[in-house]
Amino acid sequence: MTKPLRPEDRRPARLNALPKLPIFLDLAGKTILVVGGSDGIAWKAELLVAAGGTVRILADNPSPELLALIQGNPERLTLTQRSWRDADLHGVSVAVADIEGRQEAQLFADTARRHGALVNIVDQPAFCDFQFGTIVNRAPVIVSISTDGAAPILGQAIRRRIEAVLPPSLGTWAQAAKGFRDRLREIVPSKSGRRRFWEKFVDVTFISQAQEDEQLAEIERLARKTLLEVNERPPVGEVIIVGAGPGDPELLTLKAMRELQAADIIVYDRLVTPGVLELARREARRIHVGKEGHGASCRQEDINALIVDLALAGQRVVRLKGGDPAVFGRTGEEVAACHDAGVPVRIIPGITTASAAAASLNGSLTHRDHAQRVQFVTAHDRHGGLPENLNIDALADPQATTIIYMGRRTAFKLAARLIDAGLPPETPVAAVSNVSRDDQKSLHTTILDLAREAPLPEDGPLIIIIGASVGRARQIPIQRETTSSLHSKMRRCMVGVEQSSPTLATR
Repeated sequence: MTKPLRPEDRRPARLNALPKLPIFLDLAGKTILVVGGSDGIAWKAELLVAAGGTVRILADNPSPELLALIQGNPERLTLTQRSWRDADLHGVSVAVADIEGRQEAQLFADTARRHGALVNIVDQPAFCDFQFGTIVNRAPVIVSISTDGAAPILGQAIRRRIEAVLPPSLGTWAQAAKGFRDRLREIVPSKSGRRRFWEKFVDVTFISQAQEDEQLAEIERLARKTLLEVNERPPVGEVIIVGAGPGDPELLTLKAMRELQAADIIVYDRLVTPGVLELARREARRIHVGKEGHGASCRQEDINALIVDLALAGQRVVRLKGGDPAVFGRTGEEVAACHDAGVPVRIIPGITTASAAAASLNGSLTHRDHAQRVQFVTAHDRHGGLPENLNIDALADPQATTIIYMGRRTAFKLAARLIDAGLPPETPVAAVSNVSRDDQKSLHTTILDLAREAPLPEDGPLIIIIGASVGRARQIPIQRETTSSLHSKMRRCMVGVEQSSPTLATR
């Protein structure tokens, strides 16, 4: 007789309790009975047909949407306008019904189970053998989300986030890989080598720009590259210079997110926040190289050599920079170093701090009444002083918005020179530190007060915006309009589409 397990003999649970077991049901060639004529039933019938089933529908009063669905697929969807009977469930694999009364719902469920069918009754989980989840479709890749009926809106929100992360081409990549398995065994004979290939294939599906008709060739190249690595002849990797944005992880672009998930090594600046790094691939090695204005950091020449050496060793290197790499990020030097060494290099743009700062103030950098252009300038040279070659006359243009990066030490001196060059003393100034982060701080003042050394926010990276456009930034109310008002404005916009101004057309 088997002895009962003592508590100390039990293995610890590897999974938390599941309210439902997620399964994927093969409905190809199966018959499904659907009872009811609502729009909700129409959605379920469409889903069942998409999964390969043949659907018989019984409905006294089918909705227009259901009728349109049936008309569009008469081979797989049939309609009989009457109530259900016991005999209707003979030979049925799945039975779905929209029945309000509990007594009839119970009878339908019992009858269906007696015939061996799985049952789902809309909005009556007590009578259901299974539930429909929220679906992300990248066939043959399918993601289904369930909250066990607790919060359907949460399921929809999760679906939207997953939709944003999974590239539309994921399904075609999976289909191409399915047909490549036999060929892969020929190219990469070892099991460990094929495992390495599949690890790399996952990364490629998220970042490759190959079109559907190019994917098999891309997979073949990846397989041969893997074979070289298995034979200890690693090919050259690549460097991807990625903009991390101003700090808020939710301001990352989708491409930036995918590159972080595919990186072997991440070389990052001090301006990159922990929240952004948290989104990176767990296995990726992280190397901190400093690079904050006026602070201790690695020399740029050393960073160039580091990313080149890592890529030459076959690594996929993400060079992660705060803000946008093209704005005062010394990206050109890193690109040149890669080109000189024969290392492939790409750039993924990010949201520059100036744009995020204006957004955080509910303001615009180019209000059409105040600014015809925007100019970015760094206010310190390699020695930390105000650059001598600044075009002060251009920066003093009252019809421009001027953005000063890295100007904490030199802003007072620059402000005085701008006033001397003719910029009106009352010109508005906004100084914002730690843009988009929880500890963001801002100061609104004038160019005259800035020249008089008005106290700037002390902590974190600082950006200074000068110009009439920021003068209204704190005064813009958030207005809520009626539906009729919005529709009226939309109609006016549509009428004016063909008469758009040249300024808008070329923006």
